[in-house]
Amino acid sequence: MTHFLSVCLLSLFLVCASAVNVSAQDFSQYERHLYVTAAGDTLPYRLLKPLNYKEGKKYPLVVLLHGSGERGNDNEAQLIHGTYIFLQEANRKNYPCFVLVPQCPKNGQWASYRRDGGKIAGIGLAPEPTRPAQLADELMAQLSRKYSIDQNRLYITGISMGGFGTYDFITRQPGRFAAAAPVCGGGDTSKASVIRGIPLWIFHGADDPVVPAALSRDMTAALRQAGGKPLYTEYPGVQHDSWTNAYAEPGLMKWMFKQKRKP
Repeated sequence: MTHFLSVCLLSLFLVCASAVNVSAQDFSQYERHLYVTAAGDTLPYRLLKPLNYKEGKKYPLVVLLHGSGERGNDNEAQLIHGTYIFLQEANRKNYPCFVLVPQCPKNGQWASYRRDGGKIAGIGLAPEPTRPAQLADELMAQLSRKYSIDQNRLYITGISMGGFGTYDFITRQPGRFAAAAPVCGGGDTSKASVIRGIPLWIFHGADDPVVPAALSRDMTAALRQAGGKPLYTEYPGVQHDSWTNAYAEPGLMKWMFKQKRKP
């Protein structure tokens, strides 16, 4: 783990919405699982299966990466934000899909970035992904072998730390995901040309005191300069809790599920 990650990311990625009582929500349709490697590494995760799942029929997979406030090993906290939209009756019916929600360990990170002089601006992608990200990557591959998952319709989204993780994943594997929706995150703008062909819908709160909106603005500008066509939605007066607005966007599900990976 880099010095940037060990010293600075906690304050940068802090998600301040853990006040929601997870036990009061009905997440029973998200199956509880534990990914275990041959070396003994573990990654708790929840998995929502498509409504009326049928063997042989191909379904999309959505990966949702939580923020730092939901880290741990209870396999519950990561369900607090965003997951509810996939449980809505209309979405279950109109957009049948797998939804994978892994839980990052307490001191882990989804993204591996260097930071220039301790500044939030100027972050750069580190040479190797974090161990939790590697485990999540292995888990996606395992699920693809076990279930009928359409490899041309893999989607990824995340909030705060998970927003940074979203950029990390698509930058390291630009040919894998059909679309991405990072929320109040940031990435390496120098790599914009690598991900310019991926459909992106970027979200941020204009008054975010934790992860400055400048990170999303700069990434959007860099992508457009590189020839990409990202969507960018910024919420005036909204602070760090931009995921509430983002996952309530009426066109988000339709936009996401119409995307298919291009050769």
